[in-house]
Amino acid sequence: MTATTNIPAYAPLHAWPYWLTLIFVPLVALAVLKGGWTIWLIPLFGWVLMPLLDMVLGRNLTNPDPDTPDEALFWFRLLTWIWFPIQFVLVFGTLWYLTRVASYSTLEVFGIMFGIGVTTGTVGIVYAHELMHKPSRIERNLGDLLLALVLYGHFRTEHLLVHHPYVGTPRDTVTARYNQGFLRVFPRVLWQGPGSAWRAEKALLARRGRSPWHLSNPIWKYLALQAFFLMLAYMIGGWAGIGLFAFQAIVAVWQLELTNYVEHYGLTREYLGDGKYEPVRPHHSWDSAHHVSGLLLINLQRHADHHVHPMRRYPLLQIYDNAQVPQLPTGYPPMTALAMVPPVWRRVFNPKVRAWRRQYYPDIKDWTPYKTGTLPPPKGAG
Repeated sequence: MTATTNIPAYAPLHAWPYWLTLIFVPLVALAVLKGGWTIWLIPLFGWVLMPLLDMVLGRNLTNPDPDTPDEALFWFRLLTWIWFPIQFVLVFGTLWYLTRVASYSTLEVFGIMFGIGVTTGTVGIVYAHELMHKPSRIERNLGDLLLALVLYGHFRTEHLLVHHPYVGTPRDTVTARYNQGFLRVFPRVLWQGPGSAWRAEKALLARRGRSPWHLSNPIWKYLALQAFFLMLAYMIGGWAGIGLFAFQAIVAVWQLELTNYVEHYGLTREYLGDGKYEPVRPHHSWDSAHHVSGLLLINLQRHADHHVHPMRRYPLLQIYDNAQVPQLPTGYPPMTALAMVPPVWRRVFNPKVRAWRRQYYPDIKDWTPYKTGTLPPPKGAG
């Protein structure tokens, strides 16, 4: 596979295909109002139909002009701006209907909230990820609100202050080590993530001469937003409302961490000694150019370029060829499903990781400290 060169700057970028994510809205409404078999349409759309269309339409190997100004990207940006009010209505409107109007079975109720979690994870967290990387305070606040709706506010700190600078090193909580199954990684990330984010903010505030208890610590904002949404869930549906709200959040976060697992499994940065690691390079992420799932996930699968250019807006992310980055055999949805079966995942991906090592690091003979995570932490890491 070889990616094309940049298309001419005058070639138009089309925003409308990315708006297919809004199909989740009528699917959720149908599931909430009708129940029964319609509940299955939500995961079938994201997890089955999109991969099937990937097989039909293949990869998108065109690279847009990365210097396209923001003014030309209005409709791309608008999609991420409007999602918070949409998701707010979907989540709390569903809670109101299920706890005050509907007479569904317990299984149907949890099935509907599972579908809500698929939506808030597949769309909401992905859009929050895009927004948190932008310099606009309004966009960052929208990202915080979306993360609070899945009770995962600390992810912004963990992602920006830990994952990006320390990906592929022992300091990063979400880089899955070689041979480490997702069922082991997921509880570890849930347990270590909040503390890791706190330490990162503490170190940042210390450099500014402030205590971690200072009100400028964004952890307080994350907690306040999450408390507000939990209170709203209680006001709508009592303890059942809180339980259902938390359930959809767990489903959403499970999808997020599955994606994190797939994006960097087994890929490590070379240790240079004295607490120093090589810079982040494109080959430290698994990439995918599959067309339809790329639209669904607003090019999150062009992950190598995102790590090299984290401020670049999603329609401008570039795809690399096989000589530059390791490639996933499909888009993210089938890969995350595969990650849920660790023996099969290892059988498929461990040989790929070993081939990656031979290609990029032929001089490293002993990979044991990389596999066990026993290398020293990066110098200066909080």
